Amino acid sequence: MSIIVFSENRNGKLKKNSIEAVVYAQSIAAATSKPVVAVSVGNVDDQELALLAKYGATKIVSVTDQNWLAHDSREYTKLVAEISEKENADTILFSHSNMGKAIAPRLSVRLKAGLISGVVALPESFAPITVKRKAYNGAAFQLVTVKSDKAILTLNPNSCAIKENPVSLNIEPYTPQTAYNAETKIESVDVVTGKVILTEANIVVSGGRGLKSGDNWNLIEDLATVLNAGLACSRPVSDEGWRSHEEHVGQTGKIIAPDLYIAVGISGAIQHIGGVSGSKVIVAIDKDKDAPIFKYADYGIVGDAFAVMPKMIESFKKFKNS
Repeated sequence: MSIIVFSENRNGKLKKNSIEAVVYAQSIAAATSKPVVAVSVGNVDDQELALLAKYGATKIVSVTDQNWLAHDSREYTKLVAEISEKENADTILFSHSNMGKAIAPRLSVRLKAGLISGVVALPESFAPITVKRKAYNGAAFQLVTVKSDKAILTLNPNSCAIKENPVSLNIEPYTPQTAYNAETKIESVDVVTGKVILTEANIVVSGGRGLKSGDNWNLIEDLATVLNAGLACSRPVSDEGWRSHEEHVGQTGKIIAPDLYIAVGISGAIQHIGGVSGSKVIVAIDKDKDAPIFKYADYGIVGDAFAVMPKMIESFKKFKNS
């Protein structure tokens, strides 16, 4: 038996969530003596793949066939199923990302495997595997046991401390037996550069309707620049067209779990909290002392954002320059 980890990359560079998934898998391996097999799809060079071995992957199955470079979740489901059967895997790990959430349910049906999504902690037991996951938009947790022969898990960001566990580098180039037969075709890709990727940012600064207009977003942007942070917003802001839907975090938007989340002028509806409750530290700024966001925040500032934010930005600038 083995543990499969589906690793994600962007432009040939491994995502942080892929490293977390390998570390999580290695923790299972330490308790079960199963090898960790990482699956990489795309043009990722050996030096980058070596990071997977640095954190505990005993084998790296690398698929570089040009036909498989387009991210089609239905085709990737067939590919991971093929590799899982080849490696005799009984545990398969994905990140709780857009890609992981698209592939894992399909794979669960294909392999008749139990699926637990949004895992937030290491397993409580291994035979059968029992893990903790979020419930009710992060307001509660569930302990869920997989009773089927195979288990598929999607791992929430920042749910596993990253630590090295180096093993010998073993890269296996792999040519899928499954034919790539996607019904969609990618004709062009526009890549945004010079911007912190929201789902991978360690710090996120987010704005809500309390900023009154998209014209006031310079306060959010200035603070994000000082902190080298990702930019986010609440759903009403994106619905109003003040900011792109790509920045919307919440139950119906992106799910994030940065080390620090700064919410400015966001009341804290449960749908919003559902997307950010995994943050290690939440700082809220709102002039309404009874705003729901303060129930979830580790630190709260009751005050007008237009008065508070300039002082915060100036203080952070002085701190960085000191």
